[in-house]
Amino acid sequence: MSVIETHRTAPSPVSRWLDYARRNPATVICCALLLAFLLIAIFAPLLAGDPLKINPALRLKPPSDDAIWGRDHLGRDVFARAIYGTRVSMLVGFSVAILVTLFGVAIGVYAGLSPIGGAVVMRLTDAMMAIPAVLLAIAFASLMNAGLLTVIIAITIPEVPRMVRLVRSVVLGVRQQLHVTAAISIGTSGLPLVWRHILPNTLGPVLVQATYACASAIIASAVLSFLGVGLSPEVPSWGGMMADARQQFRIHPILMLYPGVLLSLLVLAVNILGDRLSDALDPRKSRRSGL
Repeated sequence: MSVIETHRTAPSPVSRWLDYARRNPATVICCALLLAFLLIAIFAPLLAGDPLKINPALRLKPPSDDAIWGRDHLGRDVFARAIYGTRVSMLVGFSVAILVTLFGVAIGVYAGLSPIGGAVVMRLTDAMMAIPAVLLAIAFASLMNAGLLTVIIAITIPEVPRMVRLVRSVVLGVRQQLHVTAAISIGTSGLPLVWRHILPNTLGPVLVQATYACASAIIASAVLSFLGVGLSPEVPSWGGMMADARQQFRIHPILMLYPGVLLSLLVLAVNILGDRLSDALDPRKSRRSGL
């Protein structure tokens, strides 16, 4: 076969992307959902009106031209509050995932490379993981002033031990590999050893765990808002919307359905992407699934 014929038969980037989309429709749909949620969070002021405007004369008004999802018990626009609630959930989810990755990787690498320090760190993580993460988040949020930063910190602290345990187990395995043993034998230590040989081997598991931390943080933020902890009642959030809709659930169940569906879609998209990322980064799973 000539060079020209080989060039003609090579698939184009568009055809490769279409082939991937045909073989992995769930991944493409989840990426599209996440992109849609991200755009909604960024352009919320352009998509909806004031989510804090109260008009008691319009309380529990059904959907209309000025409020396409109706109004809540205080006359606030449900659609506007749901749009701005997307911004809160996305900000909490991504912020917690980044913080958990930074602190979890740093502590986990230290625990894996230091036998004595690692034992102390693991006992502390075991003690923290013995308490349900939601209870820890509620406790930390109750001790601090209400605000978005409080929610992020309160959710990050219980999530860090899970990342620490994962990274430490990966580091302990990487230390037994020949190239790492050879690097240590020639005197490589400290940051050069970590940057060149340890961190590259932890990238895959860390990325997968970060997606799960993001989904868990979104759920935890909704739980805290539903319980009235962390965020002030005026801040539009999906959990707060569901808490406000409890009083009118029998008469207007649709008020709880809107934020519930949005929360489910966002968490489902993040979790499915985490599963697909886990399959893609695992060579054995990739061969079985044909990725």
